[in-house]
Amino acid sequence: MLVPRFIVAWAINIAALWAANALFDGVRLHGWAGYLIGAAVLGIANAILKPVLAILTLPLIILTLGISYLLINVAMLALAAWIAPHFSVHGFWTYVGAVFVIWAVNWLADQILEGGGRRGRPARLSWTRSSS
Repeated sequence: MLVPRFIVAWAINIAALWAANALFDGVRLHGWAGYLIGAAVLGIANAILKPVLAILTLPLIILTLGISYLLINVAMLALAAWIAPHFSVHGFWTYVGAVFVIWAVNWLADQILEGGGRRGRPARLSWTRSSS
């Protein structure tokens, strides 16, 4: 069941890139090759490279209260824009905005696919009165 998960994640990244392209003038994606390759690079970079960078820079992430983690996300998007054809992002704040849009689309898709973030059956609380 690993391949369907990768395909779903890839489709979600394509939708996230489409949303970023629609919302920001500085994000430019032309043609399916830009979307397909950009989403694939973004997914692979987020799965492999981002955790390694997060571990290596963990003290800096803690010291900056997570702002440097945002910069790692910007770097992952910059890598995708650098590798994918017909995909470009212009301006630092456009990168930051696009990262937030990509995060929001991925979060929303996770909420929809996972049923609101609840995994499994919620625990039931039983309130009984004890009679003395």
